[in-house]
Amino acid sequence: MWEWRNIYRGILMGASDVVPGVSGGTIAVVLGIYDRLIEAINGLFSKEWKKHLKFLVPLGIGVVTSIALLAKLIEWLFEHYPGPTQFFFLGLIIGVLPYLVHKADMKHQFKGKHYILVLIGAVIVASMVFFQTSESEPMQNITFSTYILLFFSGWIASSAMILPGISGSFILLIIGVYSTVVSGISDFQLDIIAVVGLGIVCGIVVMSKIVKFFLENYTSGTFAIIIGLVIGSVFVIFPGVPENLTMWIVSIITFVGGLLSAWLLGRVEYK
Repeated sequence: MWEWRNIYRGILMGASDVVPGVSGGTIAVVLGIYDRLIEAINGLFSKEWKKHLKFLVPLGIGVVTSIALLAKLIEWLFEHYPGPTQFFFLGLIIGVLPYLVHKADMKHQFKGKHYILVLIGAVIVASMVFFQTSESEPMQNITFSTYILLFFSGWIASSAMILPGISGSFILLIIGVYSTVVSGISDFQLDIIAVVGLGIVCGIVVMSKIVKFFLENYTSGTFAIIIGLVIGSVFVIFPGVPENLTMWIVSIITFVGGLLSAWLLGRVEYK
């Protein structure tokens, strides 16, 4: 049976993947489908590939639709209301932590080494804040070497996308191709979309196998790293202190909105 409910889940994941600092993997955790997503990607190469395809196709439709339709909206929000927008996603990210703590059964399963892994994961992602660069202009002269760069950028970014806490868009920003990719999507440049898309597919397939292995064989340690990655992303996306009272009020509202969104999604998905 086709899981058409995944279309709306994909829309949420796709919207987050456009935002530097927010991970589609984090949204998958919020939605309660992260384990299933990893299983489905790996299952495409098994005898039950049809079952997994029925899970992934609606999800993919939602992701692609969201990225195509919301790329300009997300750009506009970050251009005109960067602070409140980031506070919304900040609330969403923090809102997923209670579920992760419950899922990992930290109280009973975690030992000293697991808390060290949480710290390591948090430091890895939080340190990315020092690599933030001003967004460059889209590349004008597209050559063969540019396509190679875009392919491997998509590969690396998608490897990050599937890990909660690490933003694929932020990786693209660090590499210096974020503007080129977003502009290519907004302007529907098929060559850029195809090359980056191929890199993304390859990266997701490879990384999903690695994540699946660790989830099956080192469950508590893997959840410790994931929790750390999510905590670290809070430091990356934090926009700073609002500049005036109005922005304080708006930012608090959007932050609470993010928390409530995570809570509501949890109520819907985990019941």
